Amino acid sequence: MKRRAILSIIITSLIVIAGIFGGYSLHNHFSSLKVSATSSIGEVNAETETIESPKEKDLKTIIHESEKSVVQLEVAQDGGESLGSGFIYNENGDVVTNAHVVKGGKSILVRTANAQQYEGQLIGIGESTDIAVIRVPELAGEQPLKIAEAHEAEIGDEVVALGSPLGLQNTVTTGIISGLNREFTIDDYTYSGVYQISAPIAKGNSGGPLIDKQTGQVLAINSAGTEEGSIGFSIPLSDVYKKIVSWSKNPDEHPMEPGDNLGHTSDLTLDARESEYLVGYFFGNLTIGDYVTAYSLLGSKWQTSTPYKKFREGYLHTIDITINKISSEPAEEEDKIIVTVIIEALERNKNKNTETVLYKCSYEVGFENNQPKLLSGKAEEIE
Repeated sequence: MKRRAILSIIITSLIVIAGIFGGYSLHNHFSSLKVSATSSIGEVNAETETIESPKEKDLKTIIHESEKSVVQLEVAQDGGESLGSGFIYNENGDVVTNAHVVKGGKSILVRTANAQQYEGQLIGIGESTDIAVIRVPELAGEQPLKIAEAHEAEIGDEVVALGSPLGLQNTVTTGIISGLNREFTIDDYTYSGVYQISAPIAKGNSGGPLIDKQTGQVLAINSAGTEEGSIGFSIPLSDVYKKIVSWSKNPDEHPMEPGDNLGHTSDLTLDARESEYLVGYFFGNLTIGDYVTAYSLLGSKWQTSTPYKKFREGYLHTIDITINKISSEPAEEEDKIIVTVIIEALERNKNKNTETVLYKCSYEVGFENNQPKLLSGKAEEIE
């Protein structure tokens, strides 16, 4: 019995020792391994050796990404020209807007967020419902806004309204859903079950999207506003989406045909406001890290002298950009504008610390292949 007890103790001790040795060996083996990334997104950062979980998009990112799918409409009519807004809702280049924006139009000029200009063709318009759809073939394949097809908003929901009030392209106002099921009539259009919002809707805002602040999805079409007070009205997309889709699938025939004389005084004419907008849009893309879109705004000569990889590397340490001041003046060369901007850049320095640096930047804006571009630019640090 005594010999068996001693033998049992020896065997147990050997098992424990083997387990400890095996665990130690496995620890050394696996701790020396590194996961092989299948793409640059999954690569381990050599500086931090940590992988951060994806962050939710902040309001600035939601707004800027949405702006890319929002357009300004300039509609030539017998009595002059009217302005409105719209947004790309599918991959065919179809733009949703209000019927009252395009009704009676002889031609439609569609101006995109990156200042490109195209002719639009009316493919559907409501008679009593204030909605319309415009097709722009050149916008086919562009990223459409995400649509909340069946969403029913509630009072208190936070919203963002985008559009071009008074011709100020991609202006943003924020607010909440302040009322539901409002009903009224304006001219030939009956508004039934519309949202009342605290974000103001001014002339030129009509047809722009009302976006959910949390999801970035389009809830409604901004359609009307009051002359006094910050009150706007938006048509819920859930009420009209099926009709919008039906026009895209089976376009109506309308007398407005591409190729007609546009009659737009702004066609191929560069002004200070448009030039300043383009520079602001350039910095907006840099702020959210969309270097591809920012690079696409540069002229061909600038792109030739600065490859994309070099351009991108120049901004990788920039965390945020704020425009403090922007101004413009005609360049010596005709049809070109010089835009000067003072920016405040939050940057990460060589010591991995953040610091704020002021820059004075100057850009020459002009047409290239009938589209406005940043032809050249320079920046200098200022105290």
